[in-house]
Amino acid sequence: MNHSASQQLFQEAKTLMPGGVNSPVRAFSAVGTDPVFIREGNGPLITDVDNNTYLDYVLSWGPMILGHADPDVVAALQNVIGKGTSFGAPTEAENQLASLMIEAVPSLEKVRMVNSGTEAVMSALRLARGYTNRSKIVKFNGNYHGHSDALLVKAGSGLLTHGIPGSPGVPEGVVQYTLTARFNDEAMIRDIFETHGNDIAAVIVEPVAGNMGVVPMTQSFAHLLRSLTSQAGSLLVFDEVMTGFRLAFQGAQSLYGITPDLSCYSKIIGGGLPVGAFGGRKDIMDHMAPEGPVYQAGTLSGNPLAMTAGHATLKKLQEHPGYYDQLNRQGSRLAQGLRDLIKKHRTPAQVNQKGSMLCLFFTEFTESEVTDFESAAACDTQRFARFFRGMLSRGIYLPASQFEAWFLSVLHTDSQIHQTLEAVDATLSEIN
Repeated sequence: MNHSASQQLFQEAKTLMPGGVNSPVRAFSAVGTDPVFIREGNGPLITDVDNNTYLDYVLSWGPMILGHADPDVVAALQNVIGKGTSFGAPTEAENQLASLMIEAVPSLEKVRMVNSGTEAVMSALRLARGYTNRSKIVKFNGNYHGHSDALLVKAGSGLLTHGIPGSPGVPEGVVQYTLTARFNDEAMIRDIFETHGNDIAAVIVEPVAGNMGVVPMTQSFAHLLRSLTSQAGSLLVFDEVMTGFRLAFQGAQSLYGITPDLSCYSKIIGGGLPVGAFGGRKDIMDHMAPEGPVYQAGTLSGNPLAMTAGHATLKKLQEHPGYYDQLNRQGSRLAQGLRDLIKKHRTPAQVNQKGSMLCLFFTEFTESEVTDFESAAACDTQRFARFFRGMLSRGIYLPASQFEAWFLSVLHTDSQIHQTLEAVDATLSEIN
């Protein structure tokens, strides 16, 4: 493939932006090549500025569950964009999206719209502290909750990919109230609550971690978190930025049978536009200003374009409940095909999959799936880099990090899954 136009744009970008990008993994530095610059997308396909077309498993890191440029979402945006792009005032579109989210997810009684997943999590945890009048937060190694200072502790993909243990610029005092625990380790979280239970405002968790690959929470661990937090008077916060409206219309919490106190959203609820939201029980949410004392504000919060795109996306998912069976089926088909090829090529690797999220881990672990940060971190990132480059050359666009999730859209077809597996077969032959 010719990438000359992308290479030229990247050289220019490096003079304009740190590393030439606005989010680190996009630089492709971990996979030993330069990034391709995308010109357009259509369904499950994207085309770069050199006119190379790829089958996309990044999907803007998850939001494009309907595929790129979905005609219903585009039509909804076209209907409103000529009326103004931002007002900094209430609009009916906010009511429409909030109503649909609350109708879909039983744990949501009220929601607050923000501008990103990072902002949603940051605000939800401020609310948890204000509601409980406690200071400490528990997070899990390898769970990524955005780049706010207090949560950049063993936080997954970006830090793992670039070898950054936390981040310069985050004072020690900022993280002194952040307790970290091993994901899926029941004994450790029990010990933490025995020692600190009365001081813990909230536990925040990704039900399916997506920034150390794809690592699902075990069912027993999920129920233990619900039990421990309830007993201690702490809040349980589900970070459904990735999983919300992707694994099921009611979110991952419905698959685990758990009712969290607060939930955080982004990605799919904006239909590809910048958005975030958090919500939960009415008595907790009513502590937010202007009703309560916990302050949060945003000039572009509830932006009418993001609300419109999100509502159109969720409405289409609601009207086609069979989409989720299709996504699960295609995810399982791709995962099993990968496992068969791993066995064929005797490649030291594993596949984790949950619905339309999956990850191929190049790891020597053979007795069980990758279940936590420590087993994910043992992956062979150099082998992954070779794999990534081989797949890219064959027209398959994957996340440029061993520690990111692959995503499917409702438009990924059987023939495209077959095309992907043929590319994997050829690439594993090449790199083994």
